[in-house]
Amino acid sequence: MLSVLFSLYPKLRTVMAMSPSDPKLDLMKQIRTHEVAMVELSNISSSRAVYQKNGNLFFRTTVPKAKASEQKQLDAAKAKLEKLNS
Repeated sequence: MLSVLFSLYPKLRTVMAMSPSDPKLDLMKQIRTHEVAMVELSNISSSRAVYQKNGNLFFRTTVPKAKASEQKQLDAAKAKLEKLNS
């Protein structure tokens, strides 16, 4: 049954090979999430207040501070992915 599915959908084999706990896949998702957050924050006026999640709590902060924090997290995730790739 699986061989038939693999022949019909060759990409299915690579998707099934990636386990949900694959660290590279998790990091790529984190990177994408941080990139989207950066774009969303860029579209908000800098005078507006935003809420940033820290653990299980949300704290009120400014847009520039939230962008700086997201950029820091994005850089850290990219560094981890680079480390895994090398």
